[in-house]
Amino acid sequence: MDWTASLHGLIGGVLIGLSATWLMATLGRIAGISGIISGLITMRPSGDYAWRLAFLLGLISGPVLIMLFSLGNVAGEPEAVIGAPAGGAGIMLLAGLLVGFGTGIGSGCTSGHGVCGLARLSTRSIVATVTFMAMSIATVYVVRHVIGGGA
Repeated sequence: MDWTASLHGLIGGVLIGLSATWLMATLGRIAGISGIISGLITMRPSGDYAWRLAFLLGLISGPVLIMLFSLGNVAGEPEAVIGAPAGGAGIMLLAGLLVGFGTGIGSGCTSGHGVCGLARLSTRSIVATVTFMAMSIATVYVVRHVIGGGA
């Protein structure tokens, strides 16, 4: 067992929990990434553009800072910030669009429902999280064992 990877996962989980708690405590907002990003894209005139932008920049800068300060490698490849797409850029684009479509249908994403909603024992978030986890498991099974693509 790779204890380093487990420790990195633990630290990452704690940081996600702390950031979600901090956002709720300071601004009364749920750290749902899809909602934060959609608020930036639609530029709703609600005066919360600055914190949304800061949150997004924090998400993007995290892996870059890890690499710059030689704190680890999130890609598992030397000198890479992120790993190569498993199925190519086209599949990655399609997958991103489907995830975006799904977050719209589900009124949220893994961070909003899975992290914040489960912590609040929200029935809607429990159902949403079970649904997207089941679909993720089914997708991986189909891609790896039925279609036969992937490690």
